[in-house]
Amino acid sequence: METLIKELNQYLSDLSVFYRKLQNYHWNVKGSDFFVVHEKLEEYYNKINDQIDEVAEHILMLNSEPLGTMKDYLDNTCIVEAKNEKIDGCEVIKNIITDYTTLLKKVSEIKEEADNQKNYGTSSLMDNYISLYMKNLWMLNQTISK
Repeated sequence: METLIKELNQYLSDLSVFYRKLQNYHWNVKGSDFFVVHEKLEEYYNKINDQIDEVAEHILMLNSEPLGTMKDYLDNTCIVEAKNEKIDGCEVIKNIITDYTTLLKKVSEIKEEADNQKNYGTSSLMDNYISLYMKNLWMLNQTISK
């Protein structure tokens, strides 16, 4: 169970840093696609915020403690923070494709570990995220394909 909790806390860290990154991009996106990207980023960070709460509560349901400080998150994340600067909408999309790919890999690893431990509640939760991230990646990739 210790490995699973560690992976869930790493995922929680990734989600928390990704949430801040999406908000940063929301505030700093520029370009001809501003309105579309600005609105989509808000949709994404609201959904990620829900996932943060869901994962933290799931860790608590497993009788463990979720990480809760920005220092903890930054020490345990695979997501790179966004800079405080204006950024073109196309660059934003490319960057969040990278991040959603990272999240998809992480939830797939957690699902595999949960299945190995016969922790089907965690496995089922990861199924939801796998489907969501795959759909988001498909849509984002359609946005930048020529």
